[in-house]
Amino acid sequence: MTEQDWLTARFAEYQKHLQAVAYRMLGSRSEAEDAVQEAWARVGRAETGHVENPGGWLTTVVARVCLNMLEARRSRREEAVGALPPEPGTAHTGVAPAPGRGDPEDEALLTDSVGVALMVVLDTLAPAERLAFVLHDVFAVPFEEIGRIIDRSPAAARQLASRARRRVRGAAEASGAARSAKREIVSAFLAAARDGDFNALLDLLDPDAVAVGDLHGAEAVAAFFTGRAQAARLALVDGEPAAVWTRLGAIRAVIAFTVHDGRITRIAVDTDPARLLALDVILLPSHSQEP
Repeated sequence: MTEQDWLTARFAEYQKHLQAVAYRMLGSRSEAEDAVQEAWARVGRAETGHVENPGGWLTTVVARVCLNMLEARRSRREEAVGALPPEPGTAHTGVAPAPGRGDPEDEALLTDSVGVALMVVLDTLAPAERLAFVLHDVFAVPFEEIGRIIDRSPAAARQLASRARRRVRGAAEASGAARSAKREIVSAFLAAARDGDFNALLDLLDPDAVAVGDLHGAEAVAAFFTGRAQAARLALVDGEPAAVWTRLGAIRAVIAFTVHDGRITRIAVDTDPARLLALDVILLPSHSQEP
């Protein structure tokens, strides 16, 4: 087997894991695919004679590519270019893919610690913080190897991950409480709509609420939904409490709610099939179905 054949086989072997690493680092499927492609271009130019752990080496390459992409993303936002890490070497062999992780079947959802709702929080982290947190907490990469990737000491890498972890946990608690309150409001709205309870709908709506494009004011919105939503189901849509209309087991519409100060200010209905297919939808039990 030639060196190129060996490299091609190893890359194919670990490609799904590398895609999962890049997706969790970048939060975008398309950017993750670009990162893996760039990593393949880099390893194709590298000498592989001293690589003892191809999985670890390839993980390092992809991580460095993602770090560069995060730095570029940050520089575009701040109009300031930071120092990028050096090209990956060929002798870093300390990282092995975490067993059982990086399964492509769960690409649509990150792990609990890096949920979809927390991607906004991850975007506020410095690139090195994000890399240290994701690689260590999600993929169990040792801090020694993370330090080499970001050109820091293991202790500094540990501090970066710890700082990021505190921010993520704080955001998780805040966003979890907000989602819980919103879920209660959406669930109550659906129940009132199904029961035809006009007054209950008014209590849930902001006086200036708008809905479905041309309905303005709580009374107009309440009148429209009174007695409706019989087929609507409570759901999480891209991590946010919402409702979906289903027919014959297929989602036909998504109802999104904007909540402010405990009241619904806006209701939007999306029926575009292409957009619906791109959404991550998890059906939830309603109050009547909960024990």
